[in-house]
Amino acid sequence: MKIRPLHDRVVVRRMEEETTTPGGIVLPGNAQEKPQQGEVIAVGEGRYVDGQLRPLSVKTGDKVVFGSFAGNTVKVDGEELLIMTENEIFGVLEG
Repeated sequence: MKIRPLHDRVVVRRMEEETTTPGGIVLPGNAQEKPQQGEVIAVGEGRYVDGQLRPLSVKTGDKVVFGSFAGNTVKVDGEELLIMTENEIFGVLEG
């Protein structure tokens, strides 16, 4: 199943975080914070501003940074994804 976001929304897959601290302590699943970085897997067509369609600044494949409580979590084919607006994305990781 594929998901196509509407308007200025993007679908993001969270990046996996390390499960071991630098000191070698393994963190259980419930003690870990959810990562605030992810990969954009789908983008909407954009938002209408003054009657003109303004495309989004992010594209599929971009690595992005977002806030702790950004977006809404949905399950698609057993995988947890985030759907958020472009405004909830702080920046694109480059390099």
